[in-house]
Amino acid sequence: MEAFISRKRRKISPETEGAAVTKKLNRLDEGDDGESTDFKLAMLASLHPEKSQDVLLDYLLAYGGSVEEASAALSPSSRQDSPRKRSGASGYQSSLASFAKGVESKPVAARALTKKGTTLHLYTPEDVEAHTPCSIIHNFLRPEEANALLKELLQEAPSFRKETFQLFDRTVESPHTMRFYVDSLIEAQAQKTEYIYNGSYVPDVTQTTPEMLKVSGLVREAVNEEIDRRVRDYYPEHKKLRFQSPDEWKPNASFVNCYDGAKESVGYHSDQLTYLGPRAVIGSLSLGVAREFRVRKIVPQIDGSTADTQGQIAIHLPHNSLLVMHAEMQEEWKHAVAPAQTIDPHPVAGNKRLNVTYRCYKDYLHPKFTPRCKCNVPAVLRCVQKQAATRGRYMWMCHSGYTPGQKGCSYFVWADFDEDGRPPWAQGYRSRLKVLSTAVTSTKAPSKTSPRR
Repeated sequence: MEAFISRKRRKISPETEGAAVTKKLNRLDEGDDGESTDFKLAMLASLHPEKSQDVLLDYLLAYGGSVEEASAALSPSSRQDSPRKRSGASGYQSSLASFAKGVESKPVAARALTKKGTTLHLYTPEDVEAHTPCSIIHNFLRPEEANALLKELLQEAPSFRKETFQLFDRTVESPHTMRFYVDSLIEAQAQKTEYIYNGSYVPDVTQTTPEMLKVSGLVREAVNEEIDRRVRDYYPEHKKLRFQSPDEWKPNASFVNCYDGAKESVGYHSDQLTYLGPRAVIGSLSLGVAREFRVRKIVPQIDGSTADTQGQIAIHLPHNSLLVMHAEMQEEWKHAVAPAQTIDPHPVAGNKRLNVTYRCYKDYLHPKFTPRCKCNVPAVLRCVQKQAATRGRYMWMCHSGYTPGQKGCSYFVWADFDEDGRPPWAQGYRSRLKVLSTAVTSTKAPSKTSPRR
């Protein structure tokens, strides 16, 4: 990953460089306008990622700490000299921590790093986990494992399809293709006949491929380690979030997305919680072409007005990287894969990016247990995101209106969950399972060759 974030720097001794940068920062702080120097540098770097730290500092100093004036001066249209021709390769920003290299400075404040209309690019795991509800592991698989899975998925990709759904009075298609996988043929059949997505059944469900199944165990181990570390290092009092499941995260289903070329994308959205439950965690493995994964925090509306003054954060996802979307992601943030201007082709995948999103479906959220709407269709689980008064509350709603040719009903009921994210019927369901398991076990003779569970 060092190759992605390294830059050529002027050969200055550490002492000289540190003293010079400190002097510049002190001069900027004298005219402080309420924003920290780190914040201003992060803003400028997101707008001009091709510029070095020294250049950004010089421009901030020359324009009295004004990000707007410094950015305008850095723009090609404001300079008399013609801009250099851009190469086909993408430019990469170094980590936020490197802005104050050689200087004893305070860490970046725990507040919004971006303003509306701007994009901050993050590349290092430290920056990603500090400023987003995600953590990232680069070079997650051994090269031979990553290539085996990639080649397997490339053979699967021609059978992927675009998702079709109803948006108000229009039928729209997703701007990329996908396919849904579960871990057995029995589960695949159940998905086709029992589980509802966008108000209807999904006919294209298949069994998890051999390489995907191999990798699933590695993802399971890594994600659980990341969950524990997130709770320990980032959550108040080192406790899990309210409604977050205390159970081990066990992936048993996955959506595989294929982005073929720079223009294929997916807009801002939150993943559906109906079968995952509140505070869901998702492990997302990227293979092939590197793309930007963008996240944006949802700002609640107050008195009917929007307070959305935040911009977006772009996380660079190279080949063979595992991104963990933690328990605050789906309720409080939205995410997207934006179209790219250019991409660097991958030696095996060409222009394709394959993305496996491993998910943990909860047995007690099977459609036979969840509420049904007036259409007699299992309801969809949603969370209030923008209304400040009810933000964080969950609700069951009709989802039939999202299927082309169908009309939905007005069904709505608030959802109840305990502190661990379980619905009221989950305790009884678990008790019945325990009794059934005990009865089945008592009828079997012990065997030394029984598979380990």
